[in-house]
Amino acid sequence: MTFHLIHQHDVNPAQSPFRIVEQDTSREVIWINRFLDRECVRRLADTTLRSYALDLLHFLRWWMSVHNTDAITEAALTESTLLDYIRFQSGQQPRPAAATINRRIVVAERALRAEFPDAPPQFAPGFHQIHWRRAPMGIGRPRLALSRLRVRAPKRNIVPLSVDEVARFWSSFRTGRDLAIVGLMLLQGLRSREVLSLNRDDLLLSDAQLRVRGKGNKIRFLPLAPESVQRKCCKLGSRSMARRRCVVMRLSNAQ
Repeated sequence: MTFHLIHQHDVNPAQSPFRIVEQDTSREVIWINRFLDRECVRRLADTTLRSYALDLLHFLRWWMSVHNTDAITEAALTESTLLDYIRFQSGQQPRPAAATINRRIVVAERALRAEFPDAPPQFAPGFHQIHWRRAPMGIGRPRLALSRLRVRAPKRNIVPLSVDEVARFWSSFRTGRDLAIVGLMLLQGLRSREVLSLNRDDLLLSDAQLRVRGKGNKIRFLPLAPESVQRKCCKLGSRSMARRRCVVMRLSNAQ
């Protein structure tokens, strides 16, 4: 059996557009798709739902390679199920990053706990740390708790760019479109996806504000930086977008 991810465009708004199905029969993996539907009701963004679906598809393929079936029962789950999944990922070549392993573990643990709430909790000596957990709403004394199953992720060492590297970075942009994208991300703190979803109507020049659609299609208003205000719009994006995008950036000090 081979399972893969499909994207359905005409679905109930309360259902996830991403589904895990068997390739030959189109049979759905019920426990995965039920979890995705629940996360869709929580108004998670489509990109997040797709990421969850891919992580659970990876877990499902590992489960099939070990148990020779795609069916997961509460009796088949043990305290070391996710630890075995970590061992499998650590033995792959190329080896996944620690952040990737932890993300897959988090998603698989949440989906399994939602489907099998009475399954044994995941425990692996040496992978947990004892910490103080605050009482709900700060009422009562903190209590000792164990951290979740995770692998150690290396700390990132942030090395600032040199003056020459910054100069080469800015000189690499040849058009106003490139400057607009980078400027919106730099001065307004937008994500790349948020920049691409901007429309002409999202620019509120009279109020010096920018309407942004973030994760989960949530709308927020950001004040425009003085360096970014310009009453001019041009095309933004590739030809495949087939629509006009609003460019609200001018970096006077970019040269």
